[in-house]
Amino acid sequence: MLLPIPFFIFRNMNANLFALFESRFPADRSACCIETHDGLYYSWDDLDRATAKMANLLAALKLPEGARVAVQVEKSPEALFLYLATLRAGYIYLPLNTAYQEAEIDYFVGNAEPAVVVCSSANFGWVSKVAFRHGTKHVFTLDDDRSGSLLSRAAAQPDHFTTVARGADELAAILYTSGTTGRSKGAMLTHGNLASNAKTLHAYWGWRSDDVLLHMLPIFHVHGLFVASHGALLAGAKMIWAPKLDMAQILKFLPRCTVMMGVPTGAGAAL
Repeated sequence: MLLPIPFFIFRNMNANLFALFESRFPADRSACCIETHDGLYYSWDDLDRATAKMANLLAALKLPEGARVAVQVEKSPEALFLYLATLRAGYIYLPLNTAYQEAEIDYFVGNAEPAVVVCSSANFGWVSKVAFRHGTKHVFTLDDDRSGSLLSRAAAQPDHFTTVARGADELAAILYTSGTTGRSKGAMLTHGNLASNAKTLHAYWGWRSDDVLLHMLPIFHVHGLFVASHGALLAGAKMIWAPKLDMAQILKFLPRCTVMMGVPTGAGAAL
């Protein structure tokens, strides 16, 4: 017979969103977590070790409490690992649309005041100038071919990391609105917000560990990062990872998948 657990026990648990995902990783950590469109395989153990190395790098920077990590990079498994590592290290993730140009990045960096900015190597010249002008001390590069200064620096770090404890009401991410009614505003999302959303969708959509998600959405917005990725991570389910929505890729991979998500104009849909 199951007995009710007193509420105060939950209040003392680590509510870090990464800790929740980690608790759902499959027992066999060698199983495939992400398969890319071009034939690369990342196991759950790869995810654990990569996020540990990145989290150790962030911790080594001695960032202030509540530091923000702003990221404008192309979609890649390593970009997802950076998001998870930011959570794991107890910092706040700030994804930025890859289409933003200098004037827009200047506004977001000036408004959010991130301690770390990560951009593509191609944009390092102008992004670093914007970041340094606003007082950001750490600028790294990350590219979709598994290169960049972030990975080079992280490679030397230990591959074990104890996830930083965070309360459910502490910030996990900031996403800027589209700005249709004025300047974009930073929407603050807590570990509890994101965990609650993921758990609700997990239950309502019937996610299972043997599901396979065809992930073709960008990861700088809510649906691609928080709905699609969180769903698979919480279920301990495999993702087939493609850089963008592409009909040829859909026809190739969909027969092997049980879940696919697309975002029609003005709405989100799970197919």
